[in-house]
Formats: sequence, structure tokens, C-alpha cells
Amino acid sequence: MTDTAPSFTLGIEEEYLIVDAQTLDLVPAPEGLMQSCVDALGEQVSPEFLQCQIEVGTGICATVADARADLAHLRRTVQAECNAHGLAPIAVSTHPFAKWHQQHFTDRERYRTLEKDLGGVARRMLICGMHVHVGIEDEDMRIDLLNQFTYFLPHLLALSTSSPFWEGDDTGLKSYRLTVFDNLPRTGIPPRFNSFGEYDRSIKTIIKTGIIEDGSKIWWDARPSAKFPTLESRICDVCPRIDHSVALAALTQSLFHMLYTLRRENKRWRQYDRFLIEENRWRAQRYGISDGLIDFGVGAVKPFPELMDELIELLTPHAAALGCLAELRSASTILEDGTSATRQLDTLQSALDKGASREDALKKVVQSLVEDFGRGL
Repeated sequence: MTDTAPSFTLGIEEEYLIVDAQTLDLVPAPEGLMQSCVDALGEQVSPEFLQCQIEVGTGICATVADARADLAHLRRTVQAECNAHGLAPIAVSTHPFAKWHQQHFTDRERYRTLEKDLGGVARRMLICGMHVHVGIEDEDMRIDLLNQFTYFLPHLLALSTSSPFWEGDDTGLKSYRLTVFDNLPRTGIPPRFNSFGEYDRSIKTIIKTGIIEDGSKIWWDARPSAKFPTLESRICDVCPRIDHSVALAALTQSLFHMLYTLRRENKRWRQYDRFLIEENRWRAQRYGISDGLIDFGVGAVKPFPELMDELIELLTPHAAALGCLAELRSASTILEDGTSATRQLDTLQSALDKGASREDALKKVVQSLVEDFGRGL
């Protein structure tokens, strides 16, 4: 093939929850907080659907190292501004004990429209995620790589899981966020398209009806960005620790480089039916990294550490070419540290074993998330 190589530029978006530094419960962001964040960070920070949320986004970064530096600056700034108001940010996909029906919406036209369109589904959206953009400028290549990338979405989800609790209950899932998010329309594993033209016609069919105004209302686990010449991975829970966020970004960038290299060599990653990928998605949602995923090539469930070893080995030359080999290899530390979901459950159980009430034990979980937010900055 004679494709022009993509830039593989990188951008990371993270959504945070804001808690009272003393009670550790969710609180609406005071007006002064959002304004001070905007004064310090400009367009890199914005309010989210709920007043207790805040979103940040890096600039267009050439390397994972650049993205880490920008993300660390964003986290430090948000943390400092929150602390000045007696608050603290946490990077987690569900708050361990907050009640969704007690939250308040941000008064913006986009969010008012969402609430009107989605009804009660929207009101339960007390969830946060992490999105990774990778620059793939050619439109048809974007669709070709997206079709193959879906195979790896469950792997990324498993590594990122940070939402085992909902309103104080242990849900039994490592990513309860997806259970909530999947109630929205136009979510889940993306459908397969033969070309960008086919994708564009499908999206415009819905836009022309007036149901949605643009492709930003397509909320698949991965999608062509509606604003940028990128492919956007949206499957991940947000990670409390920046080291884990950066490792996932390196994995994502390296995966696209690997898939592009196969395309250039007139090869491709084997595509499996959406039904099969969704089975692995469920396993990642339910178990995180504590149980395996199906290796469709061998037709068996493989332990997740074994899958990760194979994936890191496969992606090593691509990460080296991109300059993110150290960050790619650091993904193995997630297996050693445990995902946030596992650590949260361990923190709760440890506190209960020491005689804490469930209410106090859940507060210890949130306190650990507050500490994790600044870790590595």
C-alpha cells in the first residue's frame, strides 16, 4: 500500500469528581472554582454534565512523554484549585458511596438537551471516563484500523477498571460505569464499516432526522472523532494514578501503530464477530484483570497476565518506534499494583476487618482515591 503514515499524535481526556476534603462526599463545583481553573488552563478544562464533575484534556502531543507532562500539569492545577476551596479531585469512574439522585446538572444548553432527550437515563450518569485520541489523518484508514482495534477494547477496559461501587454497594463488577453508560443509545462496540463513506452516510442518516446534531452524540467504545482527525478510544474507566493512565495511552498508541504496520505490509489483524468481542468486554467489565479473556485464536480463556505478556511483546517494536517503550512496559505494573477497582475493594475490606463501620470504611476508600490523584505528579 502507498498510504501516507499517520502522525500518531496523542491527546488524553480525563473526567474527575469533586469531593469535600472533610466529608469526602461529592459536592457541586463552586462558581469560583471553575473560573479559577479556566483562568489557569483555558480551554483545556471545562465543566461536565454534573456540577460535581470537571473535565480536562491535553493538547495535541507528539509523544506519550509530552502527554504525560501536560496531563500532570492539568492534574496539579485542578488539585491546587480544588484544595484552595476546601475540596479535592478524584479520578475514578464511580464515587464509592454518593447518591446519583442527589446530584445537580450543569446549566448549559448541551446538558439541558441531553437531559430532555435521555430522560431518567441521563440523570443516572454519575460516571467518569478516560478517552485517548490518536492521530490517523486518512479517513478510510481510520475506519480500517477502527475495525481491527475493537478486538483490544476489552483488554484496555480490564486494565483501567475503577468502578466497583455504586451508592455504597459492592456491585460485583470491576467496571460498573459501563452498566450505567450502556443505558445510553449508540454505545458499546462499534459496528463494522467498509469505508469512511459508509460510516459517514450512516451517521448523517441520523443527523438528518434531527435526532442528533453531530457525531459527538455517537458514544461507542471507540469512534472516529467528530472534531479531530483522530481515532478515539473511549472504553476505559478513568484511572486514579497518572502512571496507569499513561500506560494505557502508550498501549493505545502502540496498538494503532501495530495495526498500521500490518496494513502497510498488506496484512491485518483477524476480525471477529461483534458477539465474541462483547463476551470479552463483559468479562473485563465483570472481572477486570482477576480472570482471563478469551483468546479466540486458541479458543480458550487465558489468564490476563499471560495475555499482557504476549501483548507487550507484540507491541514492543512499535512502542520503540514511537518512543514510548518504557511507558508501554509500565502497563505490567497495573498487574502488580492491581487495578483501582481491586485496590478499592481491598481498602474497604481492610477497614472493615479492623472494626470500622461500613460508612467509615467507604470514606477510607475515597481518601485513598484522593491520595492516588496526586501520586506521581
